[in-house]
Amino acid sequence: MQTRNSNGLDQFCASLEERAGMNILDLAGANQATVMFVTNYGHRLYSDDLLVQMDECFGDGDFFENQLNPLKVQDFMERALNFPDQHFDGALLWDSLQYLSAPLLTSVVDHLWHMLRPGSCMLALFNADEHAQLVPSYAYRIADHRTIGMLPRGMRKPAQPFNNRALEKLFQNYHSVKFFLTRDHLREVIVRR
Repeated sequence: MQTRNSNGLDQFCASLEERAGMNILDLAGANQATVMFVTNYGHRLYSDDLLVQMDECFGDGDFFENQLNPLKVQDFMERALNFPDQHFDGALLWDSLQYLSAPLLTSVVDHLWHMLRPGSCMLALFNADEHAQLVPSYAYRIADHRTIGMLPRGMRKPAQPFNNRALEKLFQNYHSVKFFLTRDHLREVIVRR
């Protein structure tokens, strides 16, 4: 497992100290390190592996073309993001959003807006190399408030390049968007609902 320092995670963890008893969504799949980290703050953690859900819903054939199929999109949304409005106080999205095609990505970001309570914080990661045809994918773990553990999951094709302007537009309905550009070609993004 690789580790990396993360200013974005540090900012996200500061939001965990705002009050006890929050509901946090982790889209990297359940793992003991993150469960213990979040529950030690006195919060509840809901976990699902969004990349696994994507592969199950869109992986038979052309991955991105399948994301345009309304039946497959409906199945994906019901399986992966079937939560009530304003249920979460925070979300760890990790690198999952960069594998969604534009129309589905917009729908997912809008759906997340409804799932989060006002003032909630999200952490998302995007590969900063706008010319990369394939980018490394990871399963993420929280080691401590500034350190992310990363288990390699192979290489994946991003749906599109993500620069700061594109991300500001994507999260335009949210209260704020803050960027951290790292040396390892990752753009960490903290988004406030």
